[in-house]
Amino acid sequence: MSLRIGDEAPNFTAQTTEGEIDFHLWLGNNWGVIYSHPADFTPVCTTELGRTAQLKNDFQKRKTKVIAVSVDDLDSHHKWIVDINETQNCTVEFPIIADSDRNVATLYNMIHPKASTSTTVRSVYFISPDKKIQAIITYPASTGRNFTEILRVIDSLQLTAEYLVATPVDWEVGQDVIIPPSVKQEDVEKQYPKGHRVIKPYLRYTPQPNK
Repeated sequence: MSLRIGDEAPNFTAQTTEGEIDFHLWLGNNWGVIYSHPADFTPVCTTELGRTAQLKNDFQKRKTKVIAVSVDDLDSHHKWIVDINETQNCTVEFPIIADSDRNVATLYNMIHPKASTSTTVRSVYFISPDKKIQAIITYPASTGRNFTEILRVIDSLQLTAEYLVATPVDWEVGQDVIIPPSVKQEDVEKQYPKGHRVIKPYLRYTPQPNK
């Protein structure tokens, strides 16, 4: 059965390039991103893993752990990392799961039979500290992920988990956010002390509360 937003992220034990992990224990009280790769030594994946390594500080700033999964074995992963570091001018220091038995890929519905019966699509799962899936993005194998968008989604998820707001189209940190329709107008001034503006009764903006 497919995983959906709000479901608990399946736990698993796996061998990775950083040693054996229990996924939930490894995640701890952090946010997490787990994402899949069709195979080792593939060009698009190489650029994606390199970009993840380059964004190490950005993920750390967001208290977010990143872990990748590929259906190849550990020996292949370690050899591939050498290529990634060389070609992408980076140092891969996050774990890559060896998923030869496709256990993790199956748990996370990363193999889509109409695309391929053996390799994974480019799935991305965003997981909150309570181990719940908060967002899912899936790309075909031919389309590389946009890591600016992945960071933007994390920013939105973390903000809306803490405050009663929603983020509008193309929102970025520091921009105004939306007051949900569930908040009655008579409660707005108390709930949003930074002020607000009304475009329509259902479309109300307020400054980002933590900026």
